[in-house]
Amino acid sequence: MKDWIIYSIGFLAQILFSSRLLIQWVTSEKQRKVITPTTFWTLSLIASFLLFIYGYLRLDFAIMFGQSLTYFIYIRNLQLQGQWERFPRIMRILLLVIPVLIVVFYYNNNKIDIELLFKNEAIPTWLLILGVLSQITFTLRFIYQWLHAEKNKISSLPMGFWVLSLVGATMILIYAIIRKDPVLFVGHLFGLVIYSRNAYLIRQDHD
Repeated sequence: MKDWIIYSIGFLAQILFSSRLLIQWVTSEKQRKVITPTTFWTLSLIASFLLFIYGYLRLDFAIMFGQSLTYFIYIRNLQLQGQWERFPRIMRILLLVIPVLIVVFYYNNNKIDIELLFKNEAIPTWLLILGVLSQITFTLRFIYQWLHAEKNKISSLPMGFWVLSLVGATMILIYAIIRKDPVLFVGHLFGLVIYSRNAYLIRQDHD
């Protein structure tokens, strides 16, 4: 597949990710406290799917791994907000089944090529490890958020979420610079500003 198509998919995913942050940020600024609108999770779900595809086309296991971990957390937050049931039934089924179908059927005529993913000459082992650790750290924010949401039975974005966002995004930026990946670099550079602002709003609200 041509590079411009691959990068277009990646940038579209990052635009959606950035849009969710922008919407969340503007909503929070209006209320002077951190708000989590439903649109945040809807855009997250769509963007995660696209970035997963981008990761596969780039043969980048770190990206695919990160999106695989958060995809169903987005769906769970939509359930907690009572919005998941409002999606058409066929759409809910497709959103749940498509990621599985990609893993089972999409790779190399229904066969996952592990060798290709883990032995990509463009990504040395140490860089792959950095990428995976970055994605794990970045993904921990949603695991933390999920546990917090389950405990309180409400979908929200607590301080720990934004702290992990800052640490994870910084690590991914380093990975993106070394990997020379403009999609990751642009997306996470923009995110750092909003993560910092949300952390400030939460701290100010607690003072």
